[in-house]
Amino acid sequence: MKRNAKDNLFVDIQLILFVAYLFRFSKIDFSVPGWLQATGLFISFTGIIVLLTSIITLNKNLSPFPTPRQSATLVQSGIYKYIRHPIYSGILFFTLGFSMYSENTLRLLIFFMLLILFRFKAVYEEKLLQNKFSNYAAYKKKTGMFFIVKKKEIRRT
Repeated sequence: MKRNAKDNLFVDIQLILFVAYLFRFSKIDFSVPGWLQATGLFISFTGIIVLLTSIITLNKNLSPFPTPRQSATLVQSGIYKYIRHPIYSGILFFTLGFSMYSENTLRLLIFFMLLILFRFKAVYEEKLLQNKFSNYAAYKKKTGMFFIVKKKEIRRT
């Protein structure tokens, strides 16, 4: 599939938010108890592990753009067995956790902006994936978008 302007827009906004995440305006920072800072650090490390695991599992299918590569295959193994967008999940875990650890208001705001951006990007990406892969709808039913969500089967008696 061929990339379009929407692909570039999503990646450009994402890049701007990543760069903005590097900054700090100490006048608007907040304080949290030490245990919450430690929790933030744990969440950020969890995000890094999820992100790296996702990248390794995706392998040659990896692209920053929502449009899948021409030669892409639908990966449903590893972490992708449970989460459709674990790279986004890993980034979200990291940005949330590190904003708590660093007590940085700007980073916390950027986390929320990334959450909104990734929601729109994922919905767009899923439409493209559904067009490319006939089994994507079934995969979508059994996995969560960003975080591990096991859906219970409803038994009828």
